Amino acid sequence: MIYDKILWFDDELCQSHFIFGFAFISLQIWTLPQVKELFTRCTVVKNFTWFVATLALCIGVRHAQGFHNVEGDKNPDSYVSYDLFDASLTPLGWKQVDNLREHVKASGLSKRVQLVVVSPLSRTMQTAVGVFGGDAHADGIDAPPLMNDNVGNSNRHAISSLNSPPFIAVELCREHLGVHPCDKRRSITEYQNMFPAIDFSLIEHDEDILWKPDIREENEEVAARGLKFLDWLWTRKEKEIAVVSHSGFLFHTLSSFGNDCHPNVKNEICTHLANGELRSVVIIDRGMIGSDESSTNYPGKIPDGLDLPSDVADEKLSENGPTN
Repeated sequence: MIYDKILWFDDELCQSHFIFGFAFISLQIWTLPQVKELFTRCTVVKNFTWFVATLALCIGVRHAQGFHNVEGDKNPDSYVSYDLFDASLTPLGWKQVDNLREHVKASGLSKRVQLVVVSPLSRTMQTAVGVFGGDAHADGIDAPPLMNDNVGNSNRHAISSLNSPPFIAVELCREHLGVHPCDKRRSITEYQNMFPAIDFSLIEHDEDILWKPDIREENEEVAARGLKFLDWLWTRKEKEIAVVSHSGFLFHTLSSFGNDCHPNVKNEICTHLANGELRSVVIIDRGMIGSDESSTNYPGKIPDGLDLPSDVADEKLSENGPTN
């Protein structure tokens, strides 16, 4: 049973935890209590290093409050207003960022995250650099800042990239595309001036060619894009990755899992994230098991010799019947 070896899981990372097992379309989700129950039944754990190669910790974060959230709550029709184009964080949103940053530091996540993947919109990048970035950027530092001064009229000082994981922008984890101007991005050229240390190299087009003014992406299309994103995420070598994205994207991506689980588990998985909420999930790719051989493995039979196990010998004996 492969789940005997999930000792890498850390239940102090966040209050919401799920174990995700996926191999292409074969999906399985276990809650933390189920995993703990397994641990109590495990007496021997072997090949731990080998198994870890099939795991990745994904820390999902929804951006903090943006101006579009406030206006949309007052009047949902405001979502189609171009006044909310690429909405930035509100002052309350920045307070949410500060609080989440304190939690990330107190929990030890800030020292463990190896990569930050972020949707290329202002509110997500502001959240990402505010939570996982360095301290205030100072003149004379020989490294570009993650964010320059006063981006989005935030009255925030520049944020340093020193002692921070790398940040990379990925279009696959954007919010629903189309119709709502708040979900339309700026040009990459503009963003590079605003967020100099974020890597935008995976984005092919300077202008936003994905957003359409008259076509809103269907929920099923967002979910399919989410699975493509997970496929891409699995190609990364980093094993502890923060993903800073959006309510709709995270909801529809997570909703693709757990259809064969108890309704209570499915309901917990499919709950919308609040602004500035963090959830940690462990992704298990069962299709990759054994693909990364541990450097500590040893093949045995050196030198070669007979090694028929006694249980196999008993099976062969029962198949052949008693001998005279």
